[in-house]
Amino acid sequence: MLKEHAKLLYLFQTAGQVTGRKKLQKIVYISKKFKYDFQERFNFHFYGPYSEELSLQIEELYNLGFIQEVKETKSGYTQYKYELSGKGKEYLEHYPTDMLAYESFVDTLNQESSRFLELVSTMLYFDKLQGDHLTEKVQRVKSKQNYSVEELEKANAFISHLKSLVPQN
Repeated sequence: MLKEHAKLLYLFQTAGQVTGRKKLQKIVYISKKFKYDFQERFNFHFYGPYSEELSLQIEELYNLGFIQEVKETKSGYTQYKYELSGKGKEYLEHYPTDMLAYESFVDTLNQESSRFLELVSTMLYFDKLQGDHLTEKVQRVKSKQNYSVEELEKANAFISHLKSLVPQN
């Protein structure tokens, strides 16, 4: 198994369960932006940063039996829940992956909603912009989400909090 797949298994081991494909994409993207060693390439998509590579890796892990995927339908909406399987746990016992201080980082991300992580990841995607320019860009590309000023401020504070969770080299 490839090193990148093992990192994803470690994410599932650390998170316990991740609810939603969009949320999973955002957790990996934000982790990567904070210098955790994920190599997947992301492009901007309808729901913010998205990686086709990541989607394929998740499918491979599921097909190999290393993760469990539970599909739920609520109000006509399909949602997926992911967690590490027994086979995935066994694999990590033989090929451990450790990312310094990743547990609290992933736990913090996993506690947030997909909608909020979509905002945070979009802000990080356009992180070359500052202040009002960033706010205008996010509000323009995410106009259908109709994020409030309070949500944007909360996302900025959350990004600052995430910085405090990452070990400085």
